[in-house]
Amino acid sequence: MTVPPRGDDPHGLPLMSRHLVCRASDAAFAIPGNRAQGSESGVRVPPVVREPRIHSAGTVTSAGDGGADATGFRRWAAVGEGNGAVHTGFGICELQPGGSVPAHVHSFEQSCYIIEGSAVLSTAEGSLLLEAGDYGLVPVGMPHEWRNDGDAVARWADLQAPQPRGRFGDDTVLVPLECHHAPVRLDVRDPRSRSFGHITAASMDAARQTQDLLAVSASMRTALLVYSGITVKMMIDTDLGAQLSTMFMVQYAPDGVAGAHDHPFEETYLILEGSADATFDGEHYRLGPGDIAWAGAGCVHAFGNAGEPKGPVRWLETQAPQPPSRHSYRFARDWEYLGAALGGSAGTAGAHTEGPEHTEGNGAWQM
Repeated sequence: MTVPPRGDDPHGLPLMSRHLVCRASDAAFAIPGNRAQGSESGVRVPPVVREPRIHSAGTVTSAGDGGADATGFRRWAAVGEGNGAVHTGFGICELQPGGSVPAHVHSFEQSCYIIEGSAVLSTAEGSLLLEAGDYGLVPVGMPHEWRNDGDAVARWADLQAPQPRGRFGDDTVLVPLECHHAPVRLDVRDPRSRSFGHITAASMDAARQTQDLLAVSASMRTALLVYSGITVKMMIDTDLGAQLSTMFMVQYAPDGVAGAHDHPFEETYLILEGSADATFDGEHYRLGPGDIAWAGAGCVHAFGNAGEPKGPVRWLETQAPQPPSRHSYRFARDWEYLGAALGGSAGTAGAHTEGPEHTEGNGAWQM
């Protein structure tokens, strides 16, 4: 995990850390509630860890507190209240074959994206077998439980918004859930799959966005936004019922570049394929598969395809809270232009922040 030091900017103003970079090689998986072994400590956790326990009428807690087992589950809490985030909880979950997490509810919105393996997610509406590329939304207050009926470890990206609060038991409570349905695979063409979807690398191919090749009827859920070597495909937003966050896929062609900009919300990036050159408040990073980065509100950031290996770079991106209807993006170059036109400095956040090597030619919807 890389947390930039606090210091002074060129204008002599205090510079607070507003970003975070977590390396896949430093992933610190831990049992829920055991913060001493979480990502904040930077301590690696061996593959075999104690199992978390859930109280029969309480919050998710660490092992040793008594209660029924939530077997074979652990989580890399990469982004949360322990490392500067305010709105975002983001991590990677792992569930061993035969493992399960008993039914519970959250007072936050939760979104998932299956990275590998498969897991059964059960709610009062039924049980879905989620496989690699599937994604879904668990609204606030919806009872749900997880289990792994397969023979391989299930891994998924986990977004929580607003972030869980440790002083309130991570805002998670065990509840009863009656669900006796046999698990079924996700059918994205079924209108009842209103809070779930599926996406693959091929989904980012503009040449495949024809009616006969689409897996579902043409809509904003299947539309691609393509511009300046950048492709964006929405996954979880208000269309799926989300109110507090968004999740989408981003792909940069070899010439894809986003100029320096910031937002009035937090963003998280999980690199899935290729490598990216990223800049956060003047700090430069090379991000590769499995790396996670987070930019807080006001953090000026920019991206470019690093070209190693040659080809596209693709990542999962989240936003919390949801963007406002206007003024979601503030591009440094626009305000620098105004300052230059007026014969002085614009003096806005990011005016002195460098981005990737090439920054021109970018549209208004860059991530």
